[in-house]
Amino acid sequence: MGVYVEIKKSIPPNGVYMPLTDPKAKQAKAKEKDYKLSDEKGLFLLVKKTGRKYWRVKYRFAGKEKLLALGVYPELSLKEARNLRDQARKQLDTGLDPSETKRIEKAAKKELAANSFEAIAREWHDNKKNQWTDSHATKILRSLETKLFPTLSHRPINNITAPELLSVLRKIESTGALETAHRLKQTAGQIFRYAIITGRAERDPSADLKEAIKTPKKKHLAAITKPQEVAQLLIAIDNFNGTPSVKAALALSPLLFVRPGELRHMEWQEIDWETEQWEIPANKMKMRQPHIVPLCTQAIAILKEQQLLTGQGLYIFPSARGKSRPLSDNGVRTALRTIGYTNEQMTAHGFRAMARTLLDEELHFRVDYIEHQLAHAVKDPNGRAYNRTSHLPERKAMMQKWADYLDTLKNAQFNKVVIGKFN
Repeated sequence: MGVYVEIKKSIPPNGVYMPLTDPKAKQAKAKEKDYKLSDEKGLFLLVKKTGRKYWRVKYRFAGKEKLLALGVYPELSLKEARNLRDQARKQLDTGLDPSETKRIEKAAKKELAANSFEAIAREWHDNKKNQWTDSHATKILRSLETKLFPTLSHRPINNITAPELLSVLRKIESTGALETAHRLKQTAGQIFRYAIITGRAERDPSADLKEAIKTPKKKHLAAITKPQEVAQLLIAIDNFNGTPSVKAALALSPLLFVRPGELRHMEWQEIDWETEQWEIPANKMKMRQPHIVPLCTQAIAILKEQQLLTGQGLYIFPSARGKSRPLSDNGVRTALRTIGYTNEQMTAHGFRAMARTLLDEELHFRVDYIEHQLAHAVKDPNGRAYNRTSHLPERKAMMQKWADYLDTLKNAQFNKVVIGKFN
């Protein structure tokens, strides 16, 4: 059984010993050497020559003299230090070594922190972010920090139950953000499954919430897919009277049908003039896989004209605020509003749906060619992902035929308009 060792006290002239007081501890100044101010029952304040003050308890355990560190003064007050000393004393009375108990508790807290929902979520995010674009990775982390961490941050991931997760998601659902609630459930599920794989959890509670959250109405980004309406849109694009970079970006949108962010960040060094293709590096793609966009003759013509204006810079469509920045994400979207299309009629992303629909239904190209050109996840009959050069000759022919088809639609509509004006 452990025993407390009383610090030898200096007895004042009147023969009455006084325990340490808070004013005395506060007024203690640094000296040339470290010194101690004694209290009672082994507790003392160690005053370092640097001026820092530390609470210590001296005791004996298993025949050995030991010291227990309690904390720093004044962060830990005299009263709090005495309470901790008394707790340690009770541990000694039951045969426990306070220092060893403290070490075990510290290790347990460290392990608990390492297995918390937030710690594992951040670890999962760090492992996954190389597969995402920077903007997508930032969006996921921000969603975790604002929606899930406030409630689940310090919870041991293996202790989180389905009702507990549902309670968090229901709060989001109650605001009307049904899609956000569903996305967070999916994200949480990936984090729980990562914890299972790495041995920190036994099951995924999100799997029990399949029917627990209201299903949002599926919204499709607005897109024009009827040939005659596409023709009218193309004529409106030709008549757009904006800045050269925005006009060029808008004109290329239906021809290339890439994601708006990929188009905005298009760089001159990515254009291979000999092979007439745009080679997008993996770090710019949503799926973190490099992608090739064959350039039709119409696209080459637009790029050649734009090269005269911005060819000396980094970006093909630089921002009006500076050549070192790409075109704003509002560029093409605002241009569509300027030529008369509302957000419910057509979006910058809608050019992808337009191409996918018409290439399939009107030009009858193979769906896997179309999906591959859209940079969607496409697998061959053996389940292997196609690489960036798969079906490249066929896709190159498809892209040229698509551009020619758009010209045909536009010219036919233009002729109708002209004839109508003169009749």
